[in-house]
Amino acid sequence: MTYAKKATGRFDVTAWQEETFVDVDGSGTTAGDAYYPDRGLSRAQVAYRYTGDLEGTSTAVLLIAYKADAAPVLGLEQFTGSVDGHEGSCVFRQVGEQDKGSVSTRLEVVPGLGTGGLEHLRGEAELRIAGHSDDGYELVLSYDLD
Repeated sequence: MTYAKKATGRFDVTAWQEETFVDVDGSGTTAGDAYYPDRGLSRAQVAYRYTGDLEGTSTAVLLIAYKADAAPVLGLEQFTGSVDGHEGSCVFRQVGEQDKGSVSTRLEVVPGLGTGGLEHLRGEAELRIAGHSDDGYELVLSYDLD
């Protein structure tokens, strides 16, 4: 779909809490307090902070499948803040995949869940993240506000 406007910003992960609910083989890796199965399913609750044309915070729930190669990630994210100065809230749907070093996700605004100045927001973004960044990750949201 083609959108008339673009909002550019950066986002940081400010909290990540993950719990495995299916461990297929009973083998995995522990990092800190978190356990990541070699093959299995996890649920993560994640908090983000956005700066730039997108300014605000959000909370997401992600379902993550772990396997050897491109593993699916699905999520819903409640964003509260502003997009190019339009204040309100909206919900993003995340559909993507990950491997040990990268994430590739399509972010779409879920119609009918916006409030305030974002009530009629429509839009999408493609995210490609490779490795860790101390200064956040770029996001370019192509959007319309009817």
